[in-house]
Amino acid sequence: MKDHEDSPDNLGRISAELAAREPIFHRAEFGTTRKDFEGMIAPEFREIGASGKAYDREYVLDVLERRHREPIAEQLRLSEFRCQYVAPDHYLATYLLDQSGRISRRTTLWRSTRNGWKIVYHQGTLVTD
Repeated sequence: MKDHEDSPDNLGRISAELAAREPIFHRAEFGTTRKDFEGMIAPEFREIGASGKAYDREYVLDVLERRHREPIAEQLRLSEFRCQYVAPDHYLATYLLDQSGRISRRTTLWRSTRNGWKIVYHQGTLVTD
């Protein structure tokens, strides 16, 4: 995974890998337990929620653990996905997310590591008329 050349071929492959992981924390195939999520999230992870509130790694892990005890079925539609190389081993994914009519723009900063992809930063911004 240490391939960070900013070439169209590599960026296309990486974009496909990251698109398959978004929206983060909503893909059961990548895990549903706290241990799974700990493996996905970088130690320095931060999130800015659609509300504008800032969250640290431990808070997000606690919320995910509670959420996945009794998962709910959600209607999620992702569009306008884009991926760009920003620094060695770091890629920025952006997209529009429709959660049953709640529309937000999402941004995730991903880091490629020898142990797989890690989420460094995530932000959601509500789209209003």
